[in-house]
Amino acid sequence: MRQNISFDNSYARLPKRFFSHVSPTTVSTPKLLKLNVPLAKELGLDENWLSSDEGVDMLAGNFVPDQAEPIAAIYAGHQFGHFTPQLGDGRAILLGEIIGKNGRRDIQLKGSGPTPYSRRGDGRAALGPVLREYIISEAMFALGIPTTRALACVTTGEKVIRDKILPGAVLTRVAASHIRIGTFQYFAAQNDVEAVKILADYAIARHYPDAALASNPYVAFLDAVIISQAKTVAQWQNIGFIHGVMNTDNMSISGETVDYGPCAFMDIYDPKTVFSSIDAQGRYAYANQPKITQWNLARFAETLMPLMANEETDALNMAQTSINNFAPAFETAYFKGLRAKLGLFMEQEGDKQLIGDLLVLLAKKKQDYTLFFQTLSSSHTLFDDVDLQIWMQSLTERMNKEPQSKNEHLELIKRSNPVYIPRNHLVEKTIDLAIMENNYEQFEKLLNVLSNPYEERTGYEEFARPLHSTRQYQTFCGT
Repeated sequence: MRQNISFDNSYARLPKRFFSHVSPTTVSTPKLLKLNVPLAKELGLDENWLSSDEGVDMLAGNFVPDQAEPIAAIYAGHQFGHFTPQLGDGRAILLGEIIGKNGRRDIQLKGSGPTPYSRRGDGRAALGPVLREYIISEAMFALGIPTTRALACVTTGEKVIRDKILPGAVLTRVAASHIRIGTFQYFAAQNDVEAVKILADYAIARHYPDAALASNPYVAFLDAVIISQAKTVAQWQNIGFIHGVMNTDNMSISGETVDYGPCAFMDIYDPKTVFSSIDAQGRYAYANQPKITQWNLARFAETLMPLMANEETDALNMAQTSINNFAPAFETAYFKGLRAKLGLFMEQEGDKQLIGDLLVLLAKKKQDYTLFFQTLSSSHTLFDDVDLQIWMQSLTERMNKEPQSKNEHLELIKRSNPVYIPRNHLVEKTIDLAIMENNYEQFEKLLNVLSNPYEERTGYEEFARPLHSTRQYQTFCGT
């Protein structure tokens, strides 16, 4: 039973210096662990074929369809502020692109063996990080946040060596594209303006076609990426998501969240929260994510400046003007999201003060971020703490300035605040059960509840509760 997948590999038609042709490394005994059936249907792929021996072989890298053109992309990046002139797909191979119901999508195998950019690595992925990315990327999708997605997880039957021996796996990742800020940086660092222009024109056509109609398409392109990133990171902040490794090579031009390494969700509200074991200085702490995004975008703007210049305007001034627009764009999206979380329909004077006062209280009172907003959806919200009671009175007074009924405010709160997020202790429990006991019951249950995060369900109470622990939760890159 052979499936003829209609790959259309536009990135592989770019000049050869953009990538390397490389085939996935075969594995011994691939086994399908999880197939994302709704996503497969969206992509126009036959779920039965994907579950067949040949389909699993493709998802594991053992079989390359005729129309696929596997490549590993090259890019650079600022990693914790330090520039590395050459990085690239060290353990990921782009099989090709599919045009589905929602447009063009990359199909990439992550953990499929070494590439020319592996930097002495084995190019493989351990099962734990693959499960983590599957869980969290699909949770982010259900939460309405732009993200790459997981089509499938396949175990390889082989071991990978990290700090210990672990089972290997391959994740099939789906993305609007895998073009990164670091992709532009690679060619800019080589003074290859021609390549930067080719890449910019390609990205404009693929992601922001309206920019091509502007008087200065490259300024319009920069502006579009800035707005896209501002909205995405505002959603991160609203939901309490901490990416953990916001290097420029981990920032997608499309605005999707990409590369779920040491990411985690904040429990107790603390702007200084850091989970990543390698972020010793807190560069990518929760509170720093917006300004780091702006810093990354400034690096992106630098790569486009040779294309933006013309006889009438100065490229540096144009780039700076665009970058200065990030803060108001982020702030608009951020406060819009927070007003919705509080059940407020419109913007009014004093809202920022009301929200600011709340965030100070949440940190001071060590409140669980997700659970606090969920509490507001009750028709009889009560707090034992006097300061929170006083603040709640202010919120009620603010609601009364709007024409909507109390029930309408409560409904807005409910649809703006998830009941379920990928609680860190639940994700770790799920991964441990899978690796240590080959038990995937918790994995399936967690995916099920996270697929509909705004609807409270009987029997899933444990998935809504935080873990009360004094242990500092820590995450690792998992490479």
